Amino acid sequence: MRRFFTSESVTEGHPDKVCDSIADAILDELIKGDPMTRSAIECCAAYNTLFLTGEVTTRAQVNFEEIARRVIREIGYDEGDFAYDKCRVITLVHGQSADIALGVDASAEMKAGGGGYDALGAGDQGMMFGFACRATEDLMPLHIMLAHRLAWRLTEARKSGELSYLRPDGKTQVTVEYEGRRPVRVDTVVVSTQHDAAVSQEQIAADMKKFVIGKVIPAHLLDENTRYLINPTGKFVIGGPEGDSGLTGRKIVVDTYGGRCPHGGGAFSGKDATKVDRSAAYLARYICKNLVAAGIADEVELQVAYAIGVARPVSVFAETFGTGKLPDDVIADIVKKEFDLRPAAIIDTLGLRRPIFRETAAYGHFGREQFPWERTDRVADLRKYL
Repeated sequence: MRRFFTSESVTEGHPDKVCDSIADAILDELIKGDPMTRSAIECCAAYNTLFLTGEVTTRAQVNFEEIARRVIREIGYDEGDFAYDKCRVITLVHGQSADIALGVDASAEMKAGGGGYDALGAGDQGMMFGFACRATEDLMPLHIMLAHRLAWRLTEARKSGELSYLRPDGKTQVTVEYEGRRPVRVDTVVVSTQHDAAVSQEQIAADMKKFVIGKVIPAHLLDENTRYLINPTGKFVIGGPEGDSGLTGRKIVVDTYGGRCPHGGGAFSGKDATKVDRSAAYLARYICKNLVAAGIADEVELQVAYAIGVARPVSVFAETFGTGKLPDDVIADIVKKEFDLRPAAIIDTLGLRRPIFRETAAYGHFGREQFPWERTDRVADLRKYL
């Protein structure tokens, strides 16, 4: 059976990713000054203005505006009305709600006499998903990984000067054809890249095929029927927040599995690890990747759900789409036995009191080996169940 699946990615200069990058850069600076920081930073960028808001409780002293301007400069907005030294920055940040802090500081289990990892309650309710599959070496879906690598290659070609006419904003999209559950070819590639006004669309199309698509997508996945859509509107000079408003947390499917797996609770960027929206999604990826690497299944989707102020999850659900070597309910029981799903334990397991979050803000939170949730160090523990 032939099927087609599509995923998109965006560059760090996309307006939504500008906001994600600023939020996570602020979070990192807060954690450097106080690892116990509570943060939920939100950013909105539009035309010539950046608005910073959210809740922060910390002992760290940081200059939010200075961090924001530094990130905008690093991304590459050094001209136009949203240039790092020209845009207006408005800051309205306050402390975490005392009502929320009640449950995070002392969980329901702690109030009932528990201690240790039971002490820290989940920072919010919601459900989080993890996923892993054998489609790539990264144990990620092929379509989202190719889209991310195209977006990264756009940025690399711009910043290195290889394609000096490129500007920071850009989007990529890849459609993969499947036979059953096996990816066999790339059907369509879409690249939309911001550019200087003087360059022709013909040159952009040729360069994208040679220097971006040709450097990323393996030749055996491309054929004479592959479609290439390069800047399909015909022009992309106005970009970034000048062309479209940006908002923290609006690219959540780009951040995760490109639509192959559901996205549950909420966005990631700007949030510290007491927010299970972020930390439990990271642990769910860690668990799924280790399950697949251990051979328990070729494809695993995991849902974990929490109630605010309660340390232990209210449910754990596993789905292997018929690829499991064990029944799905047995795999869910293994997860509960082998992995501690309480927020404080997640933080310790993955080392989430460190300033590691700015690097997650663009090109995907998963499938990148530098992050601790990509380790496969539990394989031996899991293989004993086979």
